[in-house]
Amino acid sequence: MNKKFNNSLVWFRRDLRDYDHAALSFALQESNHVFCIFIFDKEILNALKNKQDRRVEFIWESVKELKESLIEKNSDLIVAYDFASDAISRVIDEFKIEAIYTNRDYEPQAIKRDAAIKNLAIKKNIAFYDFKDQVVFEKNEILTALAKPYTVFTPYKNNYLKKLSITTLPRFDTEPFIKNLSQFKSTPMITLKDMGFHFTDLDQIKIHTGMTGGKLLVEDFKKRIALYKKTRDFPSIKGVSYLSVHLRFGTVSVRQLFRLALESFSEGSETWLNELIWREFYFQILFHRPDVALGKAFKKEYESIVFENNPKYFKAWTEGKTGYPIVDAAMRQLNQTGFMHNRLRMIAASFLVKDLLVDWRWGEAYFAEKLIDFDLSANNGGWQWAASTGCDAQPWFRIFNPITQSLRFDPEGKFIKKYIPELSIFNDDEIHSPWLSQNFHKINYPQPIIDHASQRIKALALYRHSKT
Repeated sequence: MNKKFNNSLVWFRRDLRDYDHAALSFALQESNHVFCIFIFDKEILNALKNKQDRRVEFIWESVKELKESLIEKNSDLIVAYDFASDAISRVIDEFKIEAIYTNRDYEPQAIKRDAAIKNLAIKKNIAFYDFKDQVVFEKNEILTALAKPYTVFTPYKNNYLKKLSITTLPRFDTEPFIKNLSQFKSTPMITLKDMGFHFTDLDQIKIHTGMTGGKLLVEDFKKRIALYKKTRDFPSIKGVSYLSVHLRFGTVSVRQLFRLALESFSEGSETWLNELIWREFYFQILFHRPDVALGKAFKKEYESIVFENNPKYFKAWTEGKTGYPIVDAAMRQLNQTGFMHNRLRMIAASFLVKDLLVDWRWGEAYFAEKLIDFDLSANNGGWQWAASTGCDAQPWFRIFNPITQSLRFDPEGKFIKKYIPELSIFNDDEIHSPWLSQNFHKINYPQPIIDHASQRIKALALYRHSKT
């Protein structure tokens, strides 16, 4: 059977796997020889201040595994450290590429980059194809009856579920066509050091990278998914999937995870399915409202809020030294591991914005720098939800009490004690507000930097004023 192209190029980005991969599957079916490339994009890496960035190491290890997997298939992965347009232009010329295949990205910067590559392809008279791969439904596929994008989650979810079934989850097989990978040998992979980065502590904190890491977590979560609804809000319990970083970099297939949710038939799997749909809800918000990526409030009436932005408060929050144990433990978990439990993300965000009266954009930027699973759409969506400035956000007058949140979701203080061991001397009743204990003077831990009740009154006035 004649193929459309002799030589094609598959450009990997946030889809670091060689199975159930839309772009790779179509390229293999339509080409005689498929070359593969991953680019450590200088435009992105040059903007990273921290040269011991866990995300860069996670990507590097995952790309390394992908390269090894392709070598086992008698092919290879071109790994470039360059600006995307320069690297692709060079590979097009070197390997006489006739078509570029890649999976779509929905962030404004990525859309701009891909448009430039598409223009490059036009200039070089070659084809450019992009595919839906990191979501099940994208762009305008889930709209209201008036053909408008949803701004409230529940009706979006209901429409989504009407369209979702096992049959809407295609498998983009690669194995049956794997012989069409080009049999060539690329250069050895660039080191982290040569890119100006250093290894972090991924091994010590047991973050498993690549396709094998994703597979391990999927298999582990299968055993626990039925309990997800009951356990997901308690950070001291192994209740969540821990798959967010693998979803972020595509070392697992999103369709694989939706199938798992649909086939498990449990209260837990239904709740987890809801979370997967929230992820796509935020993707479509970012696509339709790219201005939120530029620091704009989704709800324009909250754009004029004048936050106090006390730098000392913000510094205490980032260091986990606010005097509120559940908030401080959450921030120390983030700083030490690059991960924060989802319930704690809500508590920490609410505390920064509505207790410390610091602009949500400050917190969004800090999480963007620290989270190993950082995803622009989810991070922005989460922060605007907590700040009541976003779509379907918590009401502006809803303000989490950090003590009652602590009592509810870490009742025995197990999580607090793990990240603030100096509080281990306190019993279950004392640990949530240790400053009230007679033994508080014995430890090196700060007094609360603010009074929650007083700050709550100020926050309500601030939001009420912005609406008038």
